[in-house]
Amino acid sequence: MYAVVPMLCPWMAAMLASMNNYAEIVPLNWGDLAVSELPTGTVTLLLADVEGSTRLWESHPDMAAAIARLNTVVSELVARHSGVRPLEQGEGDSFVVAFAKASDAVACALMLQKTDLNPIKLRIGVHTGEIALRDEANYAGPTINRTARLRDLAHGGQTVISGATEAMVLDRLPADVWLAELGTHLLRDLPRPERVLQLNHPDLPAEFPPLRLAAAPRRSRLPVQLTSFVGRIAQIAAITELLADNRLVTLTGAGGAGKTRLALRVATEAEPQFDGNVFFVDLALIAEPGLVPIAVARALELTDQPGRSTMDTIRRFVSDRRLLIVLDNCEHLLDACSEIVTDILQAGQQVTMLATSREPIGIQGELTGPVPSLSIDDEAVDLFVDRARRIRPDLKLTTEQSTTVAEICRRLDGMPLAIELAAARTRTLSLTQILESLRSSFRLLTGGARTAVRRQQTLSASIDWSHSLLTEMERILLRRLAVFAGGFDLDAAYAVGADTDSERAQLVDILGLLVDKSLVVADDTSQGMRYRLLETVRQYSLDKLAASGEADTVRDGHCAHYASTAGRLGAEMGGEATPLMTAAWTERIDEWADTEMDNLRAAFAWSCENGDFATALTMGSTLQRFWVNRGRYREGLAAFDIVFSDDRFQHSDVDPGIWISAAANTAILAGWQDEPANRSRTEEALAAARELGDDGLTARVLLACVATSTLSDAEATERYLTEALALARSDGDEAGQAAILSTMAYALMHYAGLPVQAAAAGEEAWRLADRLGERFVSRYTRTFLSPALSFLGRSAEAAAIALDAMNESRLAGDLAMEAFSLTSLGFARTFMADSDAARSAASAALSIVSDVGGVHPFNHAVLAHAALGHGDPAEALRECEAAVDAAHPMGVLRNSPLLRTLIPMAEAAMGCGDLAAARRWADETVASVAGAHRVVALVARARVAIAQGEVTQAERDARDALSAAVESGGLLSVPDALECLAMMTDDDPQRAARLLGAAQGIRQRTQDGRCRLFDRDHEQTQARIRDTLGESIFEQCFAEGEALTTNEAIAFAQRGRGERKRPSSGWESLTPAELDVIRLLTQGLSNKDIAARLFISPRTVQTHLTHIYSKLNLTSRVQVVQEAARHIEPPDLDR
Repeated sequence: MYAVVPMLCPWMAAMLASMNNYAEIVPLNWGDLAVSELPTGTVTLLLADVEGSTRLWESHPDMAAAIARLNTVVSELVARHSGVRPLEQGEGDSFVVAFAKASDAVACALMLQKTDLNPIKLRIGVHTGEIALRDEANYAGPTINRTARLRDLAHGGQTVISGATEAMVLDRLPADVWLAELGTHLLRDLPRPERVLQLNHPDLPAEFPPLRLAAAPRRSRLPVQLTSFVGRIAQIAAITELLADNRLVTLTGAGGAGKTRLALRVATEAEPQFDGNVFFVDLALIAEPGLVPIAVARALELTDQPGRSTMDTIRRFVSDRRLLIVLDNCEHLLDACSEIVTDILQAGQQVTMLATSREPIGIQGELTGPVPSLSIDDEAVDLFVDRARRIRPDLKLTTEQSTTVAEICRRLDGMPLAIELAAARTRTLSLTQILESLRSSFRLLTGGARTAVRRQQTLSASIDWSHSLLTEMERILLRRLAVFAGGFDLDAAYAVGADTDSERAQLVDILGLLVDKSLVVADDTSQGMRYRLLETVRQYSLDKLAASGEADTVRDGHCAHYASTAGRLGAEMGGEATPLMTAAWTERIDEWADTEMDNLRAAFAWSCENGDFATALTMGSTLQRFWVNRGRYREGLAAFDIVFSDDRFQHSDVDPGIWISAAANTAILAGWQDEPANRSRTEEALAAARELGDDGLTARVLLACVATSTLSDAEATERYLTEALALARSDGDEAGQAAILSTMAYALMHYAGLPVQAAAAGEEAWRLADRLGERFVSRYTRTFLSPALSFLGRSAEAAAIALDAMNESRLAGDLAMEAFSLTSLGFARTFMADSDAARSAASAALSIVSDVGGVHPFNHAVLAHAALGHGDPAEALRECEAAVDAAHPMGVLRNSPLLRTLIPMAEAAMGCGDLAAARRWADETVASVAGAHRVVALVARARVAIAQGEVTQAERDARDALSAAVESGGLLSVPDALECLAMMTDDDPQRAARLLGAAQGIRQRTQDGRCRLFDRDHEQTQARIRDTLGESIFEQCFAEGEALTTNEAIAFAQRGRGERKRPSSGWESLTPAELDVIRLLTQGLSNKDIAARLFISPRTVQTHLTHIYSKLNLTSRVQVVQEAARHIEPPDLDR
């Protein structure tokens, strides 16, 4: 917050008064600057201060004059840029200015930094947001606070702006200004991170030290412990020492010996040594060995990666990181643990693992550390007293009572869990009563060695003893609660713990008693109160449940509760709702599923065990949104595959709608992973859906069929999507339409290279998704709509929507879409020749992908373009090779024409002098892509052919590129094609000048930048033509070309191309020049006007008309116009 400081702070005024040379100078009063009514609503704030102000006042005797000059400059620039200053806002040598327009704020900041204020250097922060007034002369609230924290990141001479401001000024930047990405960072004392960009200009320094970031609090990934850790100081030190020299240490001991707490304590103390990279994997609730890699991946916060197994993702993640991984409760999964530990330690040479198990894992290099009992005289007694005082804070031990406690601990063999259970009894029993009760219960355990078996018997007996003190109602509830895997809430406890009204009425009270007795743990979470059983107690209680004869009934109730809750949440979201409600419900379901995943797995497993496949498949389909939204595709696939691979499963035993939906969802999940889905199953589901006559279900299966067809099979993909969309429209299913249109946009751009159609589909999907509140679909659509817009020459718009999708993905925690949208942003910046911003976006995306154990070839392609933009073809070639290497394991290079097109391998190889390699890549790309992709590929090959001296090939490729542009609507690389033709038009310099002008005109309209690699050729061509024509004629021809629309420029370039084999009559016999004449004829132009537009004489126009009449067997201009109307016109490329 800001204090009111109308003048310089007192110590500075006193300093000025003490300086004899400047006694006459009045301290600066920021209120003297231009002030008028402060704008409110959405406002852009500029906050600035003087770097090192105190030091400057002490070291520069002319500082007062410098401040006075700053006063004058700020006043002039604020007035010039329509800014308004809060009357009394600003501290010391700082000031605040508000602007109604973000572009005015950026322009003002630029001029402030360009003004010579020596010795003063300003730190400036600019941010846009909603603002409120504290009073009529001062601002207050989050926006001004965020702007101040943003300014605090900067160094003297540096201006930083927020992502919110960037979106407002992207198309309104001052001349020669560009914005450089500085990453997304937490601002001091503010919860939400902010994207930060640097304002750059050729006249300003661009290199600064790293941002002045506040040290971010290290986020622990270890479970929070609700009770204190007692004792084991020597063991902690010993284990820590073992971990320093050994990469795998396994703590062994009986259940309840304290292995987990000891491991967590060691891991907590080791966090600083591993820079916070300490992860905890709890395997207690994992029953299937195949789920161990998934459990590890989730603990490492990894998402599923297309084309990679979970283990591949883990291996990649650990390969270059220094980590400590705690693997807890390995004893029931020893083979699976042995396999994954071996894999991790081999893949990650800097990884250390600390495991807990009742027996060693049994792999080479493992060092075991037995966990002993607590020492009776101090540690065990201290633990008992600590836990007892949590129940009876006033507990004070006499000497006699201390002896009693020591005897209790001795009876319990110093086992921590047994001691905690005994201490919990101090609420109702005296210390003597506890001891006497233990003596009776433990009589059979007297004598014998203190072996692990004996300790396990002690624990079992202690739980038996605690159990024997329960009432019958308490025993019933405890054994029923054992069915929960992980935690549970009160509603779930009612579902399995109470059969009768009487039991329901008493459940809360009985549950509270079990918590008091430390048999149930209560956790107050952000989702409300949740409960859990310690694993040892749970296993004991499961045995009691099995012996009771009611295990099946309880498990049925558990399964029914989670299946019905999942179904209810899904149905509630599917009803009438506002977009905000839909987004909130989606988040609620995702959070619920994440929290209850262990229980959902248990319910699913019980359904499968009982052959209740309908329930299992319904649960899997209900969780489909969760699988996709959270990037947990493989877990969803595994669930469906368990059912479909079960020999007992028969379609006829399950409602058709259930298994059809499940088959479709399986195929969609497989598509997300770039894995082949079961095509025959999906086609069978499609036939069944058609037979049911359910249009909505059929549409969904058709969408799933896209995942089963190879994406290179454009015909099948188009057929599936077209029918799906028609069915969804007829069924009124807007959510289905949004999903289908989004997929269409992706397929049309990435595979078919049809940006016009892709943009139309994507924009409709975006509108629908936003209206429905389908935030994930909206983010996905915008992310993959962006490249289509770039290919249409709308790169600034493409960058804006990619940036918007990225910011929303970041806030939603959607790492996959955040990375993808950064990639789209990088390409948009690349096409705009903003190499710095492209590199920043791609690097940020790669950082995210790397953090979740993945690879992304598209980002290497962006970095290759950025390297070319910086004049470093060798680096570009390395990035191209990295893109290819990353793509090959996933088959992406083969199946993604867009990626093939966007990897600038030909250009990079050319820049490195390897023309043969450049030509090979160019030939392969031209042969494997279509549509707008082919435009880019043909131009790249034309460039290579020019370098090889193959003028005929180069001209053919450039002209074919223009034809492909007309057919596909893609504008990307059209200016390059025109410039290539200009380079090869030595015999007609006026034509060449017009081609150069036409290219420049398109670049100005589309912001399509030229690769720096070709700047020299372009400059030489332009200079040569200028010399040939002379300045005046060159400028006239260049201007004429620049004034051409895109369609006209392409038509002009196509005239005069080599004759093709055409029929002698009919529409197909017309030449490009004759088609141009007809096009202008339909606009009602006279011969003279047509001649002026085509840079030919009226006599030549009449000659073309004569040929047209003859070929079409017509006799008048009117007949020609009527004939033209019967033929499809090419897409309008004029933007």
